[in-house]
Amino acid sequence: MAGRKVKASSVGGKSRRKPTGKSGGSWLPYLILFAVILALLFWQWSTITSWAGSIGGKTYGLFGWGLLVIAAAIGTLVWLMWRRKLSSLIYHWNQWLGGIAFVLAVWGIAAFFNLGGSFGRSIIDFLAPDYVGILRIIGLVIIGVILVAPGACLRFLKGAAAWLGKEFKRQAAPRPTSERYQPPFYPPTYPPPTPTEKVAPPPVMVPPEPPKPELEAKAATLALTPTQAQQELKQVAQEVWKKYGESSAVIIVDGWRLPPIDILDRSPEVEFSQADNMQRAKLIEEALASYGVEAKVVQINAGPTVTQFGVEPGWDRKMKEIKEKDKDGNVRVRLEEISKTRVKVERITSLANDLALALAASSIRIEAPVPGKSVVGIEVPNTVSSMVSLRGVIETSSFQKIEARSKLSIALGKGAGGEAVAADLSRMPHLLIAGATGSGKTVCLNSIICCLLLHNTPNDVRFIMVDPKRVELTPFNSIPQLAVPVIVDVNKALGTLRWLNQEMDKRYQKLAATGARNIEGYNRSRRGEEKLPYLILVVDELADLMMAGFDEVEHILCRLAQLARATGIHLIVATQRPSVDVVTGLIKANFPTRISFAVTSQVDSRTILDMGGAEKLLGKGDMLYMPTEAAKPKRLQGCYVSDAETERLVYFWGSQRKEEAAQLKIEELVSPPTAGGRGGFPEDPLLETARQLAREHKHISTSFLQRKLRIGYPRAARIMEQLEEEREKGGGGGTGIDYK
Repeated sequence: MAGRKVKASSVGGKSRRKPTGKSGGSWLPYLILFAVILALLFWQWSTITSWAGSIGGKTYGLFGWGLLVIAAAIGTLVWLMWRRKLSSLIYHWNQWLGGIAFVLAVWGIAAFFNLGGSFGRSIIDFLAPDYVGILRIIGLVIIGVILVAPGACLRFLKGAAAWLGKEFKRQAAPRPTSERYQPPFYPPTYPPPTPTEKVAPPPVMVPPEPPKPELEAKAATLALTPTQAQQELKQVAQEVWKKYGESSAVIIVDGWRLPPIDILDRSPEVEFSQADNMQRAKLIEEALASYGVEAKVVQINAGPTVTQFGVEPGWDRKMKEIKEKDKDGNVRVRLEEISKTRVKVERITSLANDLALALAASSIRIEAPVPGKSVVGIEVPNTVSSMVSLRGVIETSSFQKIEARSKLSIALGKGAGGEAVAADLSRMPHLLIAGATGSGKTVCLNSIICCLLLHNTPNDVRFIMVDPKRVELTPFNSIPQLAVPVIVDVNKALGTLRWLNQEMDKRYQKLAATGARNIEGYNRSRRGEEKLPYLILVVDELADLMMAGFDEVEHILCRLAQLARATGIHLIVATQRPSVDVVTGLIKANFPTRISFAVTSQVDSRTILDMGGAEKLLGKGDMLYMPTEAAKPKRLQGCYVSDAETERLVYFWGSQRKEEAAQLKIEELVSPPTAGGRGGFPEDPLLETARQLAREHKHISTSFLQRKLRIGYPRAARIMEQLEEEREKGGGGGTGIDYK
């Protein structure tokens, strides 16, 4: 045994040794057996050849060239027995049976050329006509394909069935008006025949006429006149109502039909390769190890836009060299671990750019640590992004749970791990949205509005929309849930804010009279139009309002945000300029729930979220969502609603305008400003007191008004300017008052 080499191998976690050297007598029995077989063949060679000649002719006549197939089958069976793989006959029985079917088909084809023997002729039924044999061979081939690849055959059958269903639906669908039967033309001299019976056509609810800018845009797109475009839109609206509104599955609430979920489109989901994610996880581990950071990827969460790799930090070990002498006197160095500490999170976050270089990514975001988990999240953009549809989020269980207990449930999108995220607007209770141009703010607003329109009637929710850009929210002009047509004028928007402030006070008086604490308690015993609807103010661009009246807008928004929750008034405010003069500290304090899309700098990210990270977003719906109860924002891919889905939803609700919802009485405050105010703004309530002070004192100034009226400098300066304008027009000419 001393002369043989041994090699260690691990089997089942234990180490065993097996001989690797060659044994001198291991091949001798096989050599003796081979010599004995050769001797027997040489001794009986004449007998064997005569027997093979007589039997071989009969065998060839029976099997023909199929003998090669039989020999191959015997050889395969011997090889499986030698390799001890007979279990594959059980595990892959369908593939073996499919192979036998293919062999029989080939054997039958050979029988057509008199090469398959009597067995091949029996396969094709040689006495029957040729087409019977061909059908048998085709049947064997089909059976073989089904047995070898059952999954692919099932997918093919499903695709074929879906295609046939679409073809049948397309054939059964009504043809366009231009292709339908036209009545015959009769000359004026011959009157048309009088029908024996007139059948009145079924009543069709026609939606209201779309706004004129919309018609002109459609006409310009379709190269039609506005009248033709209007007819086309009416026809589309009628088709939408016939398809969705007259369905028996539509839910009716208080006389209003709620839109079915089928009115929204399904989006195909992109399947991500697990092998690519495993390769990127390996690259992350290798990149961190090259910088001396021990870490391991313990989880991979694939999302629609980014994939989050959960990295568990390793240990920083301190080692000590210990020198020892063996029996022969040789000095050996041994390393002994003294202590170990966890790798600091800062060491991983500081390598963000290096990881982006190793992964060849545009930018990565590191969430350290992931809330509720003991890992560091490294978010890497996907090579192929997946679109998140509104319907896909609404149909999830997370949204359905919120929708069961609240009327103001909204679908936001899907997280970095692919989980659906929904929220309750009544618990937010207000939402502030910011982001650069083209980052997805307007699509987010449209998805929130469409989500509320799917589940609420005009008796439940009323919208007040302010759109200074005039093109983003105007498509919703024909829905009955609007309290007033979409406001595009800034002065009218200021009047609407004043009305909303007064409406909040009136609602508090109603709640106090009935003893209810909030709008839910007030509406609990009321039905239909007796209920107080939720009022949702949607502002698409806050910066324009702030430039028109900074102090007034900030004061009204903050007062509404502080007090309006119990009365059912909620604010959704968006801006593309998240600077400190638009999103002030007072506004941020009253809007705890915020959404930030991609911004241009870290300063803007800190303004909206009080932390960085939004400048690293990818755009096109990629956002950071910070709810009230969370300490850190959550990364989401927002829901996408196409223009076609929005139009179908608007047409569906517009077709029910025969039950006109009562318009809220805000025209007197939304109407254009009168000339009594300065510059189109209302007169200050303290202006008359300031006039009295001006009559009593000879010299007045802005600081004097501050002290006497106990107001701030901007308001006192405005009152002073109004007094000066009155003096110039003759209002204080003969009083001897000196304005300084």
